[in-house]
Amino acid sequence: MSVAITPQPFAPCVSFILLRDGCVLLEKRREDKEIDPGMVMVPGGHMEEGEHQHDTLIRELDEELGIQPLNARYVCSLLHPTDELQLLHYYLITDWTGEIQAHEAETVFWQPLSGLNALDIAPDHIAIAEALRLYLS
Repeated sequence: MSVAITPQPFAPCVSFILLRDGCVLLEKRREDKEIDPGMVMVPGGHMEEGEHQHDTLIRELDEELGIQPLNARYVCSLLHPTDELQLLHYYLITDWTGEIQAHEAETVFWQPLSGLNALDIAPDHIAIAEALRLYLS
């Protein structure tokens, strides 16, 4: 018996989990954003055609937050069904240069790891837990 598998197109994205002093950096997206308007989530962005995850990570950290990572550790990849099906590639960042600024989000803020109910999307909960399990336990 043959089973037909239908590939599903997805939008590849890179998300960055920034941790400092028991807190994770979150963003509240602007209301005028086409995808996930007004939601609270881990910052990130879409990969450009032909771009590698590492290049997207560097570019998006600069565009979104104005920082450059000094370390980046791959955590996991998860699907996020929104207006488009996104494949989110998560990276843990614990050291960077530059001052964090909200260039594209309405605001960015430090959220204690004990209060992650502020997150609006399930993949972020899973990715943060995985980052803590893999690298900080």
